[in-house]
Amino acid sequence: MSKYNVKKFVLDKKGVGELLKSAEALELVTGYANEIASRCGEGYVVTQYPNGKTRVNASVITDTEEAMQDNYDNNTLLKAVR
Repeated sequence: MSKYNVKKFVLDKKGVGELLKSAEALELVTGYANEIASRCGEGYVVTQYPNGKTRVNASVITDTEEAMQDNYDNNTLLKAVR
């Protein structure tokens, strides 16, 4: 017999799937994306994808030519994530 009292853990896949597609999860990822966009400055916007195949998604994209060039020259989005 093992010296540790090990319990078996069974993950509820359906429940996890519901959690990953919930409004709360969308609010959480959108909050993180908004923080990143604010660190980048003008010309960066947040897009949301609430109906992803397995989970909700949010991303930060460039909205102007100036922001696109800024990101190209300085890796602004990458630096804002760190």
